[in-house]
Amino acid sequence: MNSTTVKKLRRQIKAYRLRRRRKNASKRRVGSRKTTVFLLIALLFLLGIFFGAISYLQPNAKGQQLSIGQLSSLAGANRLVSANFLDEDAVVTGTYKAAPPPAPAPSGKSTSKGSSSAKGKGSKSTDNKSSSSGKAAPAPTPTTNPNPSEAEAPVGSGSYWVAYPSDGAFTAILVQMAAKSGSDVTVDPQTVKKDVRIVSTFLLPLMILANLFALLFTAGKGGSSGIGDVLMFGSIGKGSDKRRKKGMAAAVGFGDVAGADEAVAELKEVVDYLRDPERYEEIGATPPKGVLLFGPPGCGKTLLAKAVAGEAGVPFFSVAGAEFVESLVGVGAARVRDLFARVRAVAPAIVFIDELDAAGRKRAQGGGSGGTDEREQTLNQILVEMDGFDVSAGVVVIGATNRPDILDPALLRPGRFDRHITVDQPDNTGRQLILELHAKGKPIASDVDFEYLARRTPGFSGADLANVINEAALLTVRDARGQVEMPELEEAIQRVLAGPKKKGRVLSIEEQQRAAYHESGHAIVAAAVGRAEDVHRVTILARGRGLGLASIQKESDAVLLTKDQLMGQLITAMGGLAAEQLIFGVPSTGAEQDLEHATDLARDMIGRFGMGTRRRRLLGKEGDAFLGDQLPIAEISEQTHHEMENEIDAMLIQAEAHADRLLVEHRETLDTLAARLEDEETLEGPNLEAVLLLIKPDAALVGSIAAHNGQSSTAPAKQTQA
Repeated sequence: MNSTTVKKLRRQIKAYRLRRRRKNASKRRVGSRKTTVFLLIALLFLLGIFFGAISYLQPNAKGQQLSIGQLSSLAGANRLVSANFLDEDAVVTGTYKAAPPPAPAPSGKSTSKGSSSAKGKGSKSTDNKSSSSGKAAPAPTPTTNPNPSEAEAPVGSGSYWVAYPSDGAFTAILVQMAAKSGSDVTVDPQTVKKDVRIVSTFLLPLMILANLFALLFTAGKGGSSGIGDVLMFGSIGKGSDKRRKKGMAAAVGFGDVAGADEAVAELKEVVDYLRDPERYEEIGATPPKGVLLFGPPGCGKTLLAKAVAGEAGVPFFSVAGAEFVESLVGVGAARVRDLFARVRAVAPAIVFIDELDAAGRKRAQGGGSGGTDEREQTLNQILVEMDGFDVSAGVVVIGATNRPDILDPALLRPGRFDRHITVDQPDNTGRQLILELHAKGKPIASDVDFEYLARRTPGFSGADLANVINEAALLTVRDARGQVEMPELEEAIQRVLAGPKKKGRVLSIEEQQRAAYHESGHAIVAAAVGRAEDVHRVTILARGRGLGLASIQKESDAVLLTKDQLMGQLITAMGGLAAEQLIFGVPSTGAEQDLEHATDLARDMIGRFGMGTRRRRLLGKEGDAFLGDQLPIAEISEQTHHEMENEIDAMLIQAEAHADRLLVEHRETLDTLAARLEDEETLEGPNLEAVLLLIKPDAALVGSIAAHNGQSSTAPAKQTQA
C-alpha cells in the first residue's frame, strides 16, 4: 500500500472514531436528561403524597366545640347520647340531647272536678296555670347554671367534639364518666391514621430529601449535575449536537456579513480548520485555538462568530462572560469546566464568549486582601481549559470585547487567543454594502441612492445602518406608504444622529430667530473655510437636546487629519456662538454642545497630537480610540499643565475670532440664510447650495483643507446643535 492510501485509511478511521465519540456523548447526555426528568416527576409525585397525607391527618371533627367541663356537665345531666373516643386525633365526638322539662309543682286537688268547681267559684291558681284544654303550661328553661363551679352545659341537642390531652389516665376517667351517664361509648384506635402519620413523619421526608440529593449530584454529561442539565443547558451550550450536512445552507454565513472584508478573510482559515482539522495535523501546522474580536459596539462581532459557525457547519456554543462570574466561590470555574466538557463532546465546535472582559479582566498586581477572588478563579480555569486543547480537538474559542486593553496578558499570548482581529467601523464602500444587505426583503423605491446614503453616514456602525433602514421602514408604515423612499431614509439618518423631531416644543419669535442665526452661523463659517459641500442640511426644528441642527460632515473617510483641517472644524464649531454674539450681543445656552465639542477638540490638538508649542503628548495613554473616554493627564508638572490649559484657551479664542471675522465679511449672506430658515424651517439640497456657493472660501484659512476636500475623520458624523 502506498502512502496516499495509508493516509486515506487513517482519515477514515479518525472520522469513524469521531462519529462514535459524538454518538456516545449524545446518548449519555440524552440518558442523563431522561433521568433528570424522571427524578423531577418523582419529586412532584412525592410532594403530592406528602401534602395529601397532611390533609388526611387533620382531625375530622364536626359540630360544636365543647370544653371538658361542658362534657362533664352533659354527662352529669345524662344528656350524652354517644361518645366516640378517637385516639390519633385526640378528640371525643358524639351527640347530646336536650334537657327534659321540669316536673309540675304539687297542688291541693288535681282532679278535673276540683278544677271546674274552682273555676266556677271564680278562683285561679297562681302556681300552676292551665290552658283551655286542661294541660299545664311548660315552665321556662333556666338560663343560669345552678352550680357556678361547673361549666354551663349547652342548651338543646346537637353534635359536639372535645379535644383532650393525650394522657391515658385522664382519658380513662372520661370514658368511665361517659359510660356512667348511659351514653353509647366507643373507642376508635384509628390504625390507618397511625400508619399514615408514621409514613408522613419519617419515610416521606427521607424519600423527598433523597430525591433532591439525586437531582443535585446525579452525574450528567461532562461531569455536570442532573439539575444543571435542565437549568443551565439553555444558557451555556446553545446549539444542536447534530452537525449540519456538508453543502446545507447555514442560518448565517459570510454572505450575511458586509463591510468587514479583512475580518472575513482572517476567519476563513478558522472555517477551513473546523472542516478538516486532520489536514493541519498532518502538515504539523498549529491552527489558531482562539480568535479575539475587538472593536466598537455594533460593528458585527457576534454576527461574525455566528457566520464562522454557519460556514463550518458545526455546533455553536454562545455564552456571556458575565455568566461565569458569581458571588459564590467556585461556581464560575465549575461553569467553565461544564461548558468546555460539553464542547469537547460534540467537537468540532465553536465557543463564543461575548463581553470577554467581564471574566478576563487583568488579575490583581499583588497587594491583595488575601481573600479568594472568584473572578481570578474563573479566569484561571479559562486559561487552563484553553491551554489543554489538542491540535486535532476541533475546538475554536472566539472572544469578543470592546476593551482589549484591560484583558489579562495570559489570555492574549500565543496558544490561547493567538489571533487578534479588529472589527472597525465600515468605510464608504462597506456602508453601502451594509445598507443594501439590510434593505433586502423590504419594498425600497427604485430611485433610492445607497451610495449617496453611505456618504451621508460616515462613522456609522453596522448596527446604526441597520437602525437607519428599520427607522425608514417604520416611517413608511406611519405615513401609510407602500415603498421606502429617500425622504424617509434622510429622516431616519437624522433620527439616528439627533433623535426624533420635537413637534410639541413651540419656540417664541425671539428663540426662533436666535436659533436661525445660530445654525446659519455654522453653515456660513463652514463654507468660508472651504467646506461648503459638506453642509447637507440646516434646520431650526428641535431634535434631542438642541433647538436646531446644522448637519456638517464629510463625503468620505480619511485616516490622517492635518492641523489646518482640525482648525477648520474648530472654527466651524464656534460659528454658532459667534453669530449670536454678532447679532444679539450676548450668547445663549444653545452653544453648550458646541463649546463641549470645541473644548474636546482643542484639548486633543494640544494634549494628544502635539499641535501646540510643545511637541509632546501631555495627556495619558489612550485605552481605546472608539470608546470616547476622557483621557487622564500624563505625569507632567503643575506648570506644564497650566501652560496646556492656557494654550487650549488661546486656541478657542483664536477660533472664535476667526469665526467673528468671517461672519462680519458675509453678514448679508448670514441675514439672508437666517431669514429663509425662519420662513422655511429647513433648508437642504439645491436650496441650501444656492446660498452657500455665493461664499468665497478664505484663502488665509483654507490652507491644506482644500487639498483634502472630500475627506473626513473616522469619528461619527458631527452635528452642531443650538
